[in-house]
Amino acid sequence: MSSEGKKLFNIIILGVSFMFIFTAFQTCGNIAQTVITNLNNTDFHGSGYTSMSIIYGVLSASNLISPSVVAIVGPQFCMVVSGIFYSLYIAVFIQPTTWAFYTASVFIGIAAAVLWTAQGNCLTVNSDENTIGRNSGVFWALLQFSLFFGNLYIYFAWRGKTHISESDRRTVFIALTVISLVGTVLFFLIRKQEDTKAPGDEDSTNEIPGESSSARNKMMRAVAAFKKSITLSFTKEMMLLSVTTAYTGLELTFFSGVYGTCIGAVNRFGSEEKSLIGLSGIFIGVGEILGGGIFGLLSKNSRFGRNPVVMLGILVHFVAFYLIFFNMPNDAPIAPMEGTDQVAYMIPSKEVAMLCSFLLGLGDSCFNTQLLSILGFLYSEDSAPAFAIFKFVQSICAAVAYFYSNYFLLQWQLLIMVVVGFFGTITFFTVEWEAAAAQAARGSDYSSI
Repeated sequence: MSSEGKKLFNIIILGVSFMFIFTAFQTCGNIAQTVITNLNNTDFHGSGYTSMSIIYGVLSASNLISPSVVAIVGPQFCMVVSGIFYSLYIAVFIQPTTWAFYTASVFIGIAAAVLWTAQGNCLTVNSDENTIGRNSGVFWALLQFSLFFGNLYIYFAWRGKTHISESDRRTVFIALTVISLVGTVLFFLIRKQEDTKAPGDEDSTNEIPGESSSARNKMMRAVAAFKKSITLSFTKEMMLLSVTTAYTGLELTFFSGVYGTCIGAVNRFGSEEKSLIGLSGIFIGVGEILGGGIFGLLSKNSRFGRNPVVMLGILVHFVAFYLIFFNMPNDAPIAPMEGTDQVAYMIPSKEVAMLCSFLLGLGDSCFNTQLLSILGFLYSEDSAPAFAIFKFVQSICAAVAYFYSNYFLLQWQLLIMVVVGFFGTITFFTVEWEAAAAQAARGSDYSSI
């Protein structure tokens, strides 16, 4: 197999592995609050929102050290170990206890920071400036198939049910745990690149053979990776992109946790309210896959760079937020186990709710494919620190959003996303224009990115 073929193979395996793991985890996140609501009349007294807030809070802090961990251990082993912790978190739901639930939330936060930093490193070292757009799209499309399969099962398994029994819960989470473990094992198929730079390496070609594996050399690389993360955090480009990244954290919280809970709380949807959570996840996945395919795989045909895709993303999200505001009761995110009988500005429509799910997924893919692409392009030599900063900002905003989701009515959550999304789009445009100018100055064809 040629070098280019091996790199594409690695990207596909990376995407498929993440697809399995996040088929389990995203389905778990989508139904967690609904499942927990059905548990809270027992000895279990946890909150899905609080768990996710812990996960993303720990994730954000852990991103300060994740480049150093990847530098010492290597991206492949980091992803394997992280996948195991994802599986353990999902397994907690088989027989949930409050202490195990929150403890697992802390550990998966650490694992997620390492996993996504290693993913960014793996994506970048298997790409160049001509293939980073394509590879970002391939990875994102494969990853988002995770929303399709797990939620399809939830839709059919929970159809017609207004209460989730203990047997239903165990069956679902045993299956999800096995699926997560399959994705973890697939990481072993990724083939190492001989010319791969470890995070924090300044010039791997000057190393003396045999020294790269020494403890001293690994520690130097870890320290270099940490210093690089701090330095990159205060660059103009990274600070501007952080506003865009912050928006992706807020809307990630909304579509992956809050919106499904809203749908499941609307009593006017009748006996379908619980199964509609799964159907919503499917439509989110369709939007994600379509966006990843079109804006990633066809990126080489774009003459205008990344800005039109991000503009489409924010417009699609604004339409979705407007429709959700009119369709969903204001108290849906914080409704009790009995649900809500309130009505917004129209009779709740299942069709409008599913359309909004699709639009949320499509808009999210617009932002994330372009952020992955521009980070891989701007920081090809410092991929692990750059992606660690990306996940740090995204996850800390997701943690904040999950925290206020326990208290804020729907209208205020939508308003926050509109404001941050508007400014995040402007800052992305600024970085993209500067990147295009720099590329043109080097005499390269920017449309090939």
